[in-house]
Amino acid sequence: MPYLMRVELPDVPGSLGRVASAIGEAGGDIDAIEIVEKRDGFAVDDVLLEMAPGTMPDSVVSACSVLDGVSVLWINRYAAGGNLFLDLEVVEALTEDPRSARDRLVDLLPVAFRVDWAARVTPGTDGVGATVVHATDAAPSAYDIERVQAPTRLPGDDVYVECAAPFGDDLVLMGRRGGPEFLDSELARLEHLVGLAMTISH
Repeated sequence: MPYLMRVELPDVPGSLGRVASAIGEAGGDIDAIEIVEKRDGFAVDDVLLEMAPGTMPDSVVSACSVLDGVSVLWINRYAAGGNLFLDLEVVEALTEDPRSARDRLVDLLPVAFRVDWAARVTPGTDGVGATVVHATDAAPSAYDIERVQAPTRLPGDDVYVECAAPFGDDLVLMGRRGGPEFLDSELARLEHLVGLAMTISH
């Protein structure tokens, strides 16, 4: 079963090697690593890993957490499988059929951002009863949301952490079951991809 782990570690040579060794010793096999953000002498990495049969993710978390300066921010099953989808690949997919670029972006967001669902909605009056324009299968069927002027973290609920960004006259929303929270770098990526989708669709 694949898992996705978000880990914060010192942004110094050797840190990632120590984390990789700890994961291996605890029974995890790394498939891919992506640097999500760098800030204040630390890096935030997403690590996609497979667990050996009978190995619990808690053992990997424990092995990493004892390392100096390392914090596991989040770990969960990752149903999307073994490929981290790069933003460039999203843009290439959007250019294949510019007329459908806006809907195609919504379809690709769950893989690109490792979220459970994405939706494009038109907000209703006073933020009540948004109209769903296009959504992925796991997306909620109803939304109450005000317009936002920039990519924004939403309060979410007990199940999902959510964010929204302006998408022309609409909004694009994403939700992750149980976390992790959306980072500033992810909100910036979302804004960039939405802007590209808008340009391509014209």
